[in-house]
Amino acid sequence: MDRRLLPATTLRLFNRRFNSTVSTATVLQTLKPEPAALTIVNLDDHRKLFASVSTSKLLRSSINLGLASNETFVDFGMWVMNSRLMETSLVRDVILKTVKHTMFEHFCAGETTEEAGECVRKIHDAGLRGMLVYAVEHTGDNTGCDRNLEGFLRCVEFSKSLPPSSVSFLIAKITAICPIGLLRRVSDLLRWQYKDPSFNLPWKLHTLPIFSTSSPLYHTLQKPPPLTPEEELDLELAHRRLQKLCQKCVQESVPLLIDAEYTSLQPAIDYFTYSSAIKHNQDGNPIVYGTVQAYLKDAKERLFMASKAAEKLGVPMGFKLVRGAYMSSETESASSLGYDSPIHNSIDETHACYNDCAGFLLERIANGNDAVVFATHNIDSGKLAACRARNLGIQKGNRRLEFAQLYGMSEALSFGLRNAGFQVSKYLPYGPVDMVMPYLLRRAEENRGLLSTSNIDRVLMWKELKRRIKSLEFGSRYDSKI
Repeated sequence: MDRRLLPATTLRLFNRRFNSTVSTATVLQTLKPEPAALTIVNLDDHRKLFASVSTSKLLRSSINLGLASNETFVDFGMWVMNSRLMETSLVRDVILKTVKHTMFEHFCAGETTEEAGECVRKIHDAGLRGMLVYAVEHTGDNTGCDRNLEGFLRCVEFSKSLPPSSVSFLIAKITAICPIGLLRRVSDLLRWQYKDPSFNLPWKLHTLPIFSTSSPLYHTLQKPPPLTPEEELDLELAHRRLQKLCQKCVQESVPLLIDAEYTSLQPAIDYFTYSSAIKHNQDGNPIVYGTVQAYLKDAKERLFMASKAAEKLGVPMGFKLVRGAYMSSETESASSLGYDSPIHNSIDETHACYNDCAGFLLERIANGNDAVVFATHNIDSGKLAACRARNLGIQKGNRRLEFAQLYGMSEALSFGLRNAGFQVSKYLPYGPVDMVMPYLLRRAEENRGLLSTSNIDRVLMWKELKRRIKSLEFGSRYDSKI
């Protein structure tokens, strides 16, 4: 695994990369291991890691992770969920009930807002925070978008009934409040304007840089027609939905984190995100966060450009840094059009990009700029970021620094970071089982490599289970916890 992170001298090279002819290769060659020992995050003491987890929860988690890491089981489950068996009501009910009591309960926070709230309370008791995710995704019409907006607004309202600081973010997808066809059209128009700056977009709001010289533009090979009056009206309605959600988040002091999507849609998503951030991120308080996917070749440059542009405007920016979740589909899409993949050619390059971006953002936080959510299941990246934060003097509880993992995954890393004094959140999708199925299917497909190769959670959980069996620790101390 990659054990590199940007030291201060490398950060200065990284900054000059975008103002000179310094190459990315030059920057990466200067990376050196951090001199401090990476002992801030301890994953060796399984008793301490899982002290807040009940024995029954540990057992269920171990079994579910084992099933989720079995590719044959995952393939069969995906075949069933996409088959005509789901068209028979009786069979469908049996399948959904089975899913609810296995994968759904492991990876999701519940079917209702109340169930999600109970999950937030439980993980808060364990020293973690919750990122509430009303798990609606792609929508094709305004009626569905309006319905989804109401769900997001109820989520923000409900969050205020939960313990203070127990909810770190509300997560939203622009695809849930803007018709996906319109997002494709807007992305095409934005790409073409980047190619031809004289191309006029009369509806375009003030935003931050969306593209860099290395951004994929192959999705738009011909000049697209302008938006029709009906499309412009739909775009205005989508902006109104997002502004209503942003205003509610400002009112309730709940940060809004916008998730990333495919590169075919991401320009429009960044446009919505950044134009809203300019309007609502004020007084040093980032309310609207964007997402940067480090597996993309243009990630570092776009992050740098957006951060610096926001600084010039006096706009505090927040970013969620992830590796990315659409590797197969992105590569296939580029290949079908005869272009190279927009994703780094190797996992090591992706690790290096993630750690470079992390180093840059931590330097920004140390200097009083920006805010970041390090969303990672990679143990080395988590340890490196934690070590770098401490070396930069970023204090425990700094509101501008958060780590995050998916609910039901990377529990050891979450608890290890918590024990080291960092703020840690779990990504908590919720909603009716049938509504959340697209999320579960995508999670199974995109994370099959992660689940099959990262077995540290299962190893540590079984060690702790064996220890409890030997010491007969089945009492209320554990079973009253999560």
